[in-house]
Amino acid sequence: MTKSVILVSGGLDSAVTAAMAVASGPSAFLHVNYAQRTEARELMAFNDIADYYKVGKRLVVDISHLKEIGGSALTDERIEVPEGDLSRREIPVTYVPFRNAHLLSAAVSWAEVLGAKEVYIGAVEEDSSGYPDCRKDFFTAFGEAVTLGTRPGAGISIMTPLIDMRKSEIVRKGVELKAPLHLTWSCYRDPELACARCDSCLLRLRGFEGAGVKDPIPYRTPYRTTSNP
Repeated sequence: MTKSVILVSGGLDSAVTAAMAVASGPSAFLHVNYAQRTEARELMAFNDIADYYKVGKRLVVDISHLKEIGGSALTDERIEVPEGDLSRREIPVTYVPFRNAHLLSAAVSWAEVLGAKEVYIGAVEEDSSGYPDCRKDFFTAFGEAVTLGTRPGAGISIMTPLIDMRKSEIVRKGVELKAPLHLTWSCYRDPELACARCDSCLLRLRGFEGAGVKDPIPYRTPYRTTSNP
């Protein structure tokens, strides 16, 4: 019986989350394409990670209507992906409006069909770009909606094991669990060589730097690292 459904974007956080979840029991991997700029590269990373863990039960869902809805630099190429700024306070244009609700809805639906009791998502509140749908309060509220919106006895819980962790802690946990960090992809802009300039790259680089671990993926050079790991 499948114990959990894991949302695997192909990025660092989802790979470490997957490593934590698969250790606790049989898991199914779910990936969501939403017409993002690096969709093909992220899908490749998802399949590579699923192959690494020998996961047979995997599902790829398409919600490309988020591109039609627009409002994000990740889905609208008319909006430039900005230079990363980890001191930024406002919500960046890379935020995809209410994306995690769409992802979780697909995962909960599949979990209910599979009889899985847990849905894992690699969301991080402590050390992230400040997206509102990555806050702990959001996942608590969504979990309550899941209880109300699924059949009696479904008992599905939303699991966010990284929510309070810093990126450096996530990297260390990944190394500890032998997660396939070399198979992951985080860049918002480039599907071949990570740009090392968007928020996602900078957060990732800061995490590896803080953990004292070399990031195994290729970057455009020269790249800049950050402080305060």
